[in-house]
Amino acid sequence: MNSISVSRSDETVRLNDAGATARFGLIALATDLTSERDLYRQLPQEHVSIHVTRVAFENPTTPENLRKMAPHLTEAAQLLAPLQPLKAVCYSCTAASVAIGDDPVRASIHAGMGEIPVVTPSAAARTAFAALGVRRIAVLTPYTVETTKPMAVYFISYGMELSNVACLGLEDDRDMARVSDRTILNAALAVDTADAEAVFLSCTGLPAINVIAELEQRTGKPVVTSNQASAWMMARLGGFTDHRPAQFGRLFGRALPDHAFGEAA
Repeated sequence: MNSISVSRSDETVRLNDAGATARFGLIALATDLTSERDLYRQLPQEHVSIHVTRVAFENPTTPENLRKMAPHLTEAAQLLAPLQPLKAVCYSCTAASVAIGDDPVRASIHAGMGEIPVVTPSAAARTAFAALGVRRIAVLTPYTVETTKPMAVYFISYGMELSNVACLGLEDDRDMARVSDRTILNAALAVDTADAEAVFLSCTGLPAINVIAELEQRTGKPVVTSNQASAWMMARLGGFTDHRPAQFGRLFGRALPDHAFGEAA
């Protein structure tokens, strides 16, 4: 083998400003096919970087299986800790945030990487409805009835009213990621009621941001989805107060409120 000589360059190393890019952490399920794409589409891509780690999850998507992720959240957060400072960390699972609880999720992430804003899709949705000034909502999920019922209980427990709740009956979140735009739109229109003030499309695996604009136009009401609410909250926490992509709904025209539904004033 020939000897190779390596020399050190005389070029002075200059580093870019560490704060030039808003960096976020994302804890996604091992089976998640949607969150990363949706978040990048909604955030100002040229100014944002999303650093992703995964947490083990096995289908079917039942409350019991969702709760099994809880002991692994701190370890997942520890993998993001060397990347600090981050603007926020998003745990991208709505049903698991409900099954485990927003506060325990937040505490587990803090245990792995210290105090940092934590975004859960469930709390982000409550915050979104507060920002939009609506309390009575119609809810569509891709889950089974068993997994959807805790979602309904969650919103009611935080003082919200549900005019109607429906589900698509899917057990595997990889199938949820493949639901067509037409299916989501038609099911959302069917779950809407005259007295609902807004429509919520749950699940970070569901590619629901594609139909927000048409659904708002056809219902005349604001539409909130799990990934949209998470992206909106992340944008605001990242300092992007004027980031308002119209194709992703009225929500992006709103600032973060002081409190979400259910939180003490």
